[in-house]
Amino acid sequence: MKDFAFPISNRPIDISKDFTVQENTYFMAAEITQFDSRTATGVVQFRRYARKARICFNQVSMPFEETMPWEFPPEYDHHLSVPIAISFVTNRTVRVRMSARTVRKKQNEGPSLMIPEAVPVDASWEIEESDAFTIYRQRHGSVKVIYAPFQVELRDPNGKLLTKTEQINDTKNLENSEPMPFSIVRRALDFQRRLAASFSLSPDEKIFGCGESFTRLNKRGQKLVLCTSDAFGAQSQEMYKPIPFFMSDKGYGMFVHTSAPLTFDFGNTYDSTNTIFLGDEEMDLFLFLGSPKEILSEYTALTGRSPVPPLWSFGLWMSRITYKSEEEVREVAAKLQEHRIPCDVIHLDTGWFEQDWRCNYQFSKERFEDPEVMIQDMREQGYRLSLWQLPYFTPGNELYQEMIEAGYVVTDSNGNLPTEDAILDFSNPGAVAWYQAHIARLLAKGIGAIKVDFGEAAPIHGHYHSGKSGFYEHNLYPLRYNKAVADMTEAIHGESIIWARSAWAGSQRYPIHWGGDAENTDSAMAASLRAGLSLGLCGFSFWSHDIGGFVQKSPEALYRRWLPFGMLVSHSRCHGAPPKEPWAYSDAFMDAFRLAVEMKYKLLPYIYTQAHMSSEQGFPLVRSLFFEFPQDATSWYIEDEYMLGTDILVAPLMEEGTGRNVYLPAGQWIDYQTGRVYAGAAWHAIEAGVIPIVMLVREGAAILHLKEAALTTNHLDWDRMVCTLYMASEVEEIIQRTFYHPLEEKLYTVEVTQTNGCFQFTEATKQQIQAWDWEIMSGASSK
Repeated sequence: MKDFAFPISNRPIDISKDFTVQENTYFMAAEITQFDSRTATGVVQFRRYARKARICFNQVSMPFEETMPWEFPPEYDHHLSVPIAISFVTNRTVRVRMSARTVRKKQNEGPSLMIPEAVPVDASWEIEESDAFTIYRQRHGSVKVIYAPFQVELRDPNGKLLTKTEQINDTKNLENSEPMPFSIVRRALDFQRRLAASFSLSPDEKIFGCGESFTRLNKRGQKLVLCTSDAFGAQSQEMYKPIPFFMSDKGYGMFVHTSAPLTFDFGNTYDSTNTIFLGDEEMDLFLFLGSPKEILSEYTALTGRSPVPPLWSFGLWMSRITYKSEEEVREVAAKLQEHRIPCDVIHLDTGWFEQDWRCNYQFSKERFEDPEVMIQDMREQGYRLSLWQLPYFTPGNELYQEMIEAGYVVTDSNGNLPTEDAILDFSNPGAVAWYQAHIARLLAKGIGAIKVDFGEAAPIHGHYHSGKSGFYEHNLYPLRYNKAVADMTEAIHGESIIWARSAWAGSQRYPIHWGGDAENTDSAMAASLRAGLSLGLCGFSFWSHDIGGFVQKSPEALYRRWLPFGMLVSHSRCHGAPPKEPWAYSDAFMDAFRLAVEMKYKLLPYIYTQAHMSSEQGFPLVRSLFFEFPQDATSWYIEDEYMLGTDILVAPLMEEGTGRNVYLPAGQWIDYQTGRVYAGAAWHAIEAGVIPIVMLVREGAAILHLKEAALTTNHLDWDRMVCTLYMASEVEEIIQRTFYHPLEEKLYTVEVTQTNGCFQFTEATKQQIQAWDWEIMSGASSK
């Protein structure tokens, strides 16, 4: 995170800094003084400490020293006793709540923006009591609450320790301030309190998640500030989409149910400790037990899953900064057809208004002769139009005064604007209705999707209609924003789709999200993949990025390598500084562009089936290798390859060259382009095929293709399909695969067996499958 020598408006707040201030008062978790094992509620005593300067061999440090109170009148507690409550959500999910004050603030126990349904209660956990501790057990693991000293342990089904809280008595360092103990700080600045929840890390432990983070995929050793921010690229620690959720390779995960800023320190300050620095005075922490898939299933059952966007959205989105006229829109559509480039969406970015960037929800009368006719003509050709907009209104915008007078804007404590813009307050139902009315008029004209840009800059020090300050509303703003557009799109079109940049926990319920303003470099391409994988591990099933980079004109060689990577994610958009259209580059590039896009359109039966399966389970379509192969130790270290669904491994060419080293998990793998067979649990130097990317299919997979691509998804012939079975050897067991037919909205299940060298197919339903062609890709050995 960028640090400045002086305060800058709306910068991310690093809560950990509150725990370094000498003037603050510190309270360290000491013991549980009361505990009812039947209700799993009790009281934790925190003992009072202060940071005190200490000189040791000419170096000054600031360790903790237990101290007496120094307040008047002497009516305040010497130590701090706060309530704790443990509850059980499912047989894999535990909830731990703790307050930073003696009296717990009255909580709304019902649904929240992040958790849309009431949190269930599982009464099946067994209880073992003693004078010193209580253990709660399930078949998936256990929670042990130790009274003195205070400690909460999380163990797997075999009793192996996964993680435990860390107290000041656990300090092994010569300084008792490292690691930061499980503690509460009272700020001298304003008497607000913050929590630091510290947990142990194993020596080789790996951590994943935290949202769309562009840093290394494994967050171990990193410090992440979770406060939405315009990252201005794909190369920094800042995030458009921070999510307060992570999972460990040891078999557990955590979700902090809050919208306040928080900082995750995964062994950055002290290697053996994970500290969650929480801005909220109420800790609401969910612990999950299981494999990556089991953990993510639990988390998304709690916070919601991504519905499947419409089929057309899985086609190509063609865009640039920016088409500015009806003439340009019609020209792009004509050239897409002239050059036989499959495409489904033409996006108009900031230039469709009379004044570029001045969002008033009105087409320029000068440059768009008849928008409704244009939209209808595009629809008849098979193209949807997408429109850019944002919720910030500049003083020159005619809506600026209207919003202020109606009371629809974020203010400061004096009722003034906290920024130069009028920023829509999505916590105000009247403001949401006003905003949705503008969006509805565009959708009713036939616009297919709304780009939900920005949303990261809600004033942190603003005051909101909800009654909360920006400290709590800043991170919620993207979620409210996403929801407002998604709800109206669903109401008008019956389709779940937006195109959003910012997000918070729960935003996965409103797809689609894209990766922001990536630089046009190899490093940004690699960082975009890491960010997409991280976001997927937080339950976002659908994700995209700007193919070729955003900031400048895409270098042709980079654009060509980036293109197939962009096609092999759920949603594919070419966008950024012009030109992005393939006809603006060489003839060879045009041919490569067409070939890559046609590959995706032919693969849509597989991709759309995997989209439905991912949506149902709460899984990402673009997933890390370890998500599919958690028993493969090497897969936990791979961050530049991924699985597209369950069966296709993708390794983009991140640097100049015609091939790359690829790690393949256990099993046999067949090259999608060349048919060569590679043994798994090994590294291989693999040359890309005609399309500059390495793709391998897991042996035993059945990949459904369309025989031919088409210029739009409207023109795809779903009766002409080929099911390719990827076999490196004899099939000894029954292979079962599921296919989703988008026109019939049905799932088909096919079982494949091999007898005496002949393949036999058993269809659960025979109507459509009988018309498919079947082929075997047996491959040739790579050796």
